[in-house]
Amino acid sequence: MNNEINFGIGFVTGRANVCNIINAYYKNILEQIQKAEAKINVTIYILYDLTYQNAKKEDFYNIKPEVYSSGIKIEYITPEDIEREKLNIVDKGIITMEEATTFFGYGHARGRNTLMYFALKEGIDYLLFWDDDEYPYSVEKKEDGKLVWKEQDNILVHLKYIEDASVTIGYHCGYISPIPYIDYKNEINEDVLREYIEAISNDIVSWCNIKEKFEKYNGVTFAEENIANGIGAYEKKLEDGTKWVSGSTLCVNLNDLENIPAFFNPPAARGEDTFFSTMLNNSKVIKVPVYHFHDGFLKYKEIMKGKFPTYLRKIEKNEEEYVEERFLNACRGWIKYKPLYSYITDRENYQKNMQKIQKCLNDSIVKINDIFHYKDFKVVLDDFKIYHERVEEDYKKYLETNEIWNKLKFNVTI
Repeated sequence: MNNEINFGIGFVTGRANVCNIINAYYKNILEQIQKAEAKINVTIYILYDLTYQNAKKEDFYNIKPEVYSSGIKIEYITPEDIEREKLNIVDKGIITMEEATTFFGYGHARGRNTLMYFALKEGIDYLLFWDDDEYPYSVEKKEDGKLVWKEQDNILVHLKYIEDASVTIGYHCGYISPIPYIDYKNEINEDVLREYIEAISNDIVSWCNIKEKFEKYNGVTFAEENIANGIGAYEKKLEDGTKWVSGSTLCVNLNDLENIPAFFNPPAARGEDTFFSTMLNNSKVIKVPVYHFHDGFLKYKEIMKGKFPTYLRKIEKNEEEYVEERFLNACRGWIKYKPLYSYITDRENYQKNMQKIQKCLNDSIVKINDIFHYKDFKVVLDDFKIYHERVEEDYKKYLETNEIWNKLKFNVTI
């Protein structure tokens, strides 16, 4: 390990909860870096999107004074910063303004690209992406039903492996999917629900793993003891032609730029980690033994105050409108990138796959609407048709975004 390391933590966020995360865990971060062999300089980047939940700018500036005086550097990437940097790059003739607008900005992919660029410009060696609804804890369920919570050294574990890798990726426990609990034995026919989940499924979400979580633990994912104890790192191999990673607990080695692709998602879609993954064929990716607890419905904020629940309940689909809204938004985000995902990973069978998805949605959405009270899921089918029609346009943008990143990443002046 180098004698001095610049480590970045990146939040791409639209929720003011990011301030609670930083305020709650800055001491945890300091304790970790004090145990490191090298001197670790930590910078936390906050790129906030005011359109996501109609938040106000000041909502993202509620960081405690103690954090600033702790030695951790807090960097905001503001709209003014982004526009200034775009003009600077264009003036230097590195890329055009149209290319700058494609690459920089807000949203799941452009936000991460923007963070990577600014971190690289400021001399960051390694950048860890951390979502604003995740806490650095694991939770195990013992045979007697007791829950065991363990603090996770999320910085140290990534540092242990990232120097010898292009990318490191950790684990999630908790409510890792925004799919609420659905009683498919009494409320809906299992085949209908399976059809719907398979239609919107992706590299992370599948009917098999959703059903297993429903049946075993009411939709909750629990940690494995060895992994929670820091045991079991391994190098990921090609799976279906790539090396799948997720967007958080994801650390990128900015000293290995040749093997770090750009993030991408179609407009208003998800999939930024999926399309990042499709470019990792020649990159060394290590799965590292560390967890984040994903509070996918923000029902356990007390964890940030050190209060750990003794029971993780099922999140009922109709308990409040936010739960349905979260699920519907996730479905829309997933279905919007499903055509491009299929186009890239299985071009030969693309049309056949699209026909199957449309049939599954046609057959299942009416029944899905019957069991949800607040939202109309027919919009998912409308989204699918639109993004199926524009798949070639999105594919060109996917390639172009990586071409822009290749121009940028070797022309950054620190």
